[in-house]
Amino acid sequence: MDQVKKGTTTVGLICGGGVGVVLASEKRATMGSFIASKDARKIYQVDDRLGITTAGIMGDAQALIRIMTVETKLYKVRRGEPMTVKATATLLSNVLNGQRFYPYIVQLLLGGMDRNGAHIFSIDLFGSNTEEKEIAATGSGSPIAYGILEDRYSKDMSLEEGTALAIQSLYSAIRRDSASGGEIEVVQITEDKYVTLREEKVTEIRNSPS
Repeated sequence: MDQVKKGTTTVGLICGGGVGVVLASEKRATMGSFIASKDARKIYQVDDRLGITTAGIMGDAQALIRIMTVETKLYKVRRGEPMTVKATATLLSNVLNGQRFYPYIVQLLLGGMDRNGAHIFSIDLFGSNTEEKEIAATGSGSPIAYGILEDRYSKDMSLEEGTALAIQSLYSAIRRDSASGGEIEVVQITEDKYVTLREEKVTEIRNSPS
């Protein structure tokens, strides 16, 4: 069996009382103690205002992303409107639960905007589905990231402040978790846009005064 890439840190925040969602991840992929990749993609857009962060076995995560991307597109064609974040989370949970005896080894954050506002769902390999009202983190570095998020998160923080906090929490995880590292990918989702920040912008935010 081929070795698998695993070990990561991803975070998600709801900002401004529901004005937007920030998803962020570092890019290191590991095989045991070996760094398999320094530029592994871990945030995927599956609909216009919907993203998924992935932790776990990369092949399993990519297979699920392909399934969910197709399903959200089919729903939009058939219904003439996008699937809600909650409905997408439920569908993803059902897919995972249906494979419980041969599970996809993943831990996912699904976040985005719909007509009901901003949402983040945490979903595990057996399909357990939890809506997170404020913050969430997954992966091997998540306990470290949670330390920063719990201490500094505020419900009314702006999208920019939430982005800075997500970046800060990931850099804390990178410093202490050997399975996390490399550059950081950040996505901002609002009612009007899904934007992946440039690496230069992430570095600028990281280096700016708190």
